[in-house]
Amino acid sequence: MKVWIPHETGRALLGDLPGLTVEVAESPDRLPSDPAGVRFWVPPFLSAGDVTGLAGKLPDLAVVQLLSAGADAWVGRLPAGVTLCDARGVHDSATAEWVVTAILSRLRGFDTLARAQGRSEWAYDEVVPTDELAGKRVLIVGAGSIGAALRARLAPFEVGFTMVARTARPDEGVHGVDELPALLPDADVVVLLVPLTGATRGLVDAAFLAALSDGALLVNAARGPVARTDALVAELRTGRISAALDVTDPEPLPADHPLWGLPNVLLTPHVAGSVRGLLPRAYRLVGAQLARFTAGEPLRNVVTDGY
Repeated sequence: MKVWIPHETGRALLGDLPGLTVEVAESPDRLPSDPAGVRFWVPPFLSAGDVTGLAGKLPDLAVVQLLSAGADAWVGRLPAGVTLCDARGVHDSATAEWVVTAILSRLRGFDTLARAQGRSEWAYDEVVPTDELAGKRVLIVGAGSIGAALRARLAPFEVGFTMVARTARPDEGVHGVDELPALLPDADVVVLLVPLTGATRGLVDAAFLAALSDGALLVNAARGPVARTDALVAELRTGRISAALDVTDPEPLPADHPLWGLPNVLLTPHVAGSVRGLLPRAYRLVGAQLARFTAGEPLRNVVTDGY
């Protein structure tokens, strides 16, 4: 059975896999062999171009194992009978770390100070006194594994939490997304960690933003289209709230986009999950999934059309 993976280093990370032929397919433009016989495919992380289209050219494909937690680019685009699995759990620590870093950086004015450093300016009076994280009320929209990892990392900062999921889980203290209008005004920090689906696309619209309290911080570590960019820009231009964004819509963000010039916005180029520990964690998952697949056992992290 042939297995395609996107990294040469993945061979060593996977180790010896008896009965399997592991080949490196870095991109659809550089295929290592005839697509026939490929049963298990691991596409490149954060793939560009029409990578999903390659699935239709693999006649024996049975499983697509993503290296990303998000599967929005793949749902509904695979041939019938192909099982899609995401990388839930692989990015928990890295994404949670980014969110903590982004919150602290924005609240303590590090982004403003970094811009001042580039101008060789001692900007003490520009930021002091800064805000602080201690005592803040944090609303986490997306109570999955990354949300749980974020809560664990923020707990020592003496903050209060409200967790929101697609549907309420009262026994776990998790609210449903339909409760957001009542929850948003009480939040100091709102973190977006939801997958991009038909239900979450445009979730952060003008009404959502208007419900935020003055001085609130919106953090998007989900997907850019979860927020309506025009509404976000309009609200941020008032200076009433601030934002930390690892994802945008469009992406990459054009050089002339108004988000770049807003002083109350911290922007990073979709780097939350791109850390040195990614590949070892990712290929541990791939190896475990291959073991299940070859043994005829159920796969984990299977993505359904409802996503």
